[in-house]
Amino acid sequence: MIERYTLPEMGRVWSEAHKYELWCRVETLVLEAHAAAGRVPADVVEPVRQAPPPTPEAVAEIEATTQHDVIAFLSAWADNTEPRSAAAYVHHGMTSSDLLDTALAVQLTDATDVLLAKADRLVAALRDHGMAHRHTLKVGRTHGVHAEPDVWGHRVADLAFAAARSRDRLRAARTAVGVVAISGAVGTYSLIDPSVERIVAEALDLRAADASTQVVLRDGISEWVSSLAILATVCEAIALEVRHGQRTEVRELSEAFGSGQKGSSAMPHKKNPIRSERIAGLARVVRAAIVPVMEGIPLWHERDISHSSTERVFLPDAAITLDYLLDLTAGLVENLVVDAARMRANLDSTGGLIYTSAVLLELVEGGMGREQSYALVQGAAMQTWQTGTPFRETLRARAEADGVALDEGKLDEICRPERYVANLDPLFERLAALS
Repeated sequence: MIERYTLPEMGRVWSEAHKYELWCRVETLVLEAHAAAGRVPADVVEPVRQAPPPTPEAVAEIEATTQHDVIAFLSAWADNTEPRSAAAYVHHGMTSSDLLDTALAVQLTDATDVLLAKADRLVAALRDHGMAHRHTLKVGRTHGVHAEPDVWGHRVADLAFAAARSRDRLRAARTAVGVVAISGAVGTYSLIDPSVERIVAEALDLRAADASTQVVLRDGISEWVSSLAILATVCEAIALEVRHGQRTEVRELSEAFGSGQKGSSAMPHKKNPIRSERIAGLARVVRAAIVPVMEGIPLWHERDISHSSTERVFLPDAAITLDYLLDLTAGLVENLVVDAARMRANLDSTGGLIYTSAVLLELVEGGMGREQSYALVQGAAMQTWQTGTPFRETLRARAEADGVALDEGKLDEICRPERYVANLDPLFERLAALS
């Protein structure tokens, strides 16, 4: 991922230097287990443990000849080991994927922990914002068209619970990818004792694979990437709400606009939802990882290498992008500008059409047939759309023409927006408890 969207903590998780640190750690744990069992000389452990990880440059130089990254790493690390002869017992009984998959499991779980912390921040920001606007009236929209009265906090609550569910999916996926496999060339432990795998898994606070061939089957990694994509798409849903709310015709929401910020090189008046649009664009990057990574599940027999290049691109990119997205989205919510007066003005802008559903039910409950009631209310509503005459007036005229008596007192009660949100208290109690 390009530097523009890479935050330091997550960038460190996926750096080449850190990868080789993890490879050294895994190889050292395996060597320690062998030495404890008496399979290799005990005096080789300390020289290997003290050998500094090779630099990415040193590994790359050797790999240019070997065309094999693990062999290049082992050779470069051996060059740092004193005496070099101790390195002869490194990678004892292992195959490359024992190292690669186990170290990758550490990277994936470490990356997940970074993401979970930021997802917690987003959930808290949405919860607090929703609670702050539990009484902020707005119009609810379906198909982009005014529907019934609502409160802004209700819409935010929906997004808060979605973010929390998505975070919890990611937490579950952490278990799916936190898998150690140190089982040899085709997973039969032919040259390495199964106890080594268990010891290493315990040391890394991971779990040993239920079964492996030369690799761990990629269903767990596919689950992890899918959970990242869902969370990224929830971020996009938040951003989309802001983008709509910041449209000139709506003007209910807006991103914070800092002193000295500019919106356009040509139009000085512009205040554009650039953060929200960036979130929408980057969510596509995360979703794009799903299919290529999932296609790493079917490999030839005990393993081929077709998944490797895909994962080198998409796993770090998906994690780094979502990390940036979560940070950006949390900041968007924490600094969101809400125009409550504009929300109320928009709610009232259709002359009362948002109350047609309650009027329909009132007529039915008063004894009128549903079809007759619907025809009366729809006819009045269409006249309001066409002429701009307030709905109560067109309704009154239609009812009089049809010989239908209206209870104006009940209509007064029906046409109060607060009536439509009176049953939301239990929802906000759940929202207040969200963590």
